[in-house]
Amino acid sequence: MVLRGPQSLSDAELVAILLRTGTKGKSVVQLSQELLSETNISLLATKTIQSLVKLPGIGNDKAATLAAAFELSRRIDSSRKWFSNKKISSPEDIAGIFMPLLRDEIKEKFIVVCLNSSNKIIIYKEVTVGILNSSLIHPREVFKVAIDNNAASIILIHNHPSGNPEPSMDDITVTKKMAEAGKILDITVFDHIIIAQNLFTSCVEKGII
Repeated sequence: MVLRGPQSLSDAELVAILLRTGTKGKSVVQLSQELLSETNISLLATKTIQSLVKLPGIGNDKAATLAAAFELSRRIDSSRKWFSNKKISSPEDIAGIFMPLLRDEIKEKFIVVCLNSSNKIIIYKEVTVGILNSSLIHPREVFKVAIDNNAASIILIHNHPSGNPEPSMDDITVTKKMAEAGKILDITVFDHIIIAQNLFTSCVEKGII
């Protein structure tokens, strides 16, 4: 890789560099090849540490290294778009930024995205992790993030690990509650985006806001 660059290596060879060592009677490249023969690199990237350690030849250390590499890849993919200073003008813009971060999550995460008066992202913050319930999401936590960061408006985002992007009754309740609170505080809730793997739903486009 040092001589020819990472682009010259196969998926198995790149995984071998992360794994560093093989197992008894098996080189690290052989281990990587066997690993990818059971799955492909895209599916491997979606596995949790608990799932990775169940694969042949993968212990805690190797699983942690793989999980860290895949998570960095997702964050880089998202950050490239986030730091492009692009003006957010559509649900597709915001979904494209956060889909790489949320599509493989196995728990629901609720995120507040703060925008300035030019509709550019100032910061985003995770507010809750777990099942999204309207009784657990309170305007004070959501709008504290907005006020602390002098946001002109916010966009709400959460994921559905089930793969179904349609809003639930709790999603609708939360969205309407936040939109009403935003009117009182003069901080517009532009949208609530629900991400489900490679799909998303905009609550604005659904007429909920």
